[in-house]
Amino acid sequence: MTSQPLTTAIVTGAGSGIGRAIAHRLADEGHAVVVADRAAEGAQETVRQLVAMGRSARAAVLDITDPAATQALIDGAENLRVLVNNAGIFNTCAFDALTADDFRGMYEVNLVAMFTLCQQAARVLPEGGRIVNLASRAAFGARNYAHYVASKAAVAGLTKALALELAGRQITVNAVAPGVIATDMLLERSEGLEGLRVQQPTGKLGTPEHIAHAVAFFADPRAEYVTGQVLIVDGGRSVGGTAAF
Repeated sequence: MTSQPLTTAIVTGAGSGIGRAIAHRLADEGHAVVVADRAAEGAQETVRQLVAMGRSARAAVLDITDPAATQALIDGAENLRVLVNNAGIFNTCAFDALTADDFRGMYEVNLVAMFTLCQQAARVLPEGGRIVNLASRAAFGARNYAHYVASKAAVAGLTKALALELAGRQITVNAVAPGVIATDMLLERSEGLEGLRVQQPTGKLGTPEHIAHAVAFFADPRAEYVTGQVLIVDGGRSVGGTAAF
């Protein structure tokens, strides 16, 4: 009896943090994972972890703002079933100090590159394919993040638009919007960490695994009737309408 080939999931920004957790979760779900990241060392470490657990994984080192590189990524993913657009950039800057270049730079990575990957993947994804984008609860608004807030609000809008356009091919497009997640980058900012924790209704910070669980739901073949949704994973912080960091 011939076994079925593994379906492939591409996860961008999978060399660390949330992306790494997503790669682990999708590998556990039975996908061969393409660990895409601009940092070779991080991507290779994620692959090493997965292979040591008996999973199928390979690294792809690229700059997601390079359309030729992303096209090669898509072309090289045999039996592609899931695309997770997790890679992005994040920095703080007061609104009156932002430049047009700051704004464009944020959009190039967080939105334009995502759009390009979605378009390239949609051309080859089969019926039942899954696209999951990483938005952010920050889309509600936050001080000193105008460029980031705008880019992530646009991700939510793009997700909804693509869900409608691809629905006829039974390809779902959804987004996960994390709140405060205890990644290494956040934990390095030890100042104010306890203040962030106590602001959460659950009394604790989120983990990369919490986000990976939400992504895995959208990527599941059984989630075929869920599309165009933005799932906020923030421990209830957004319930009262506040999103201030």
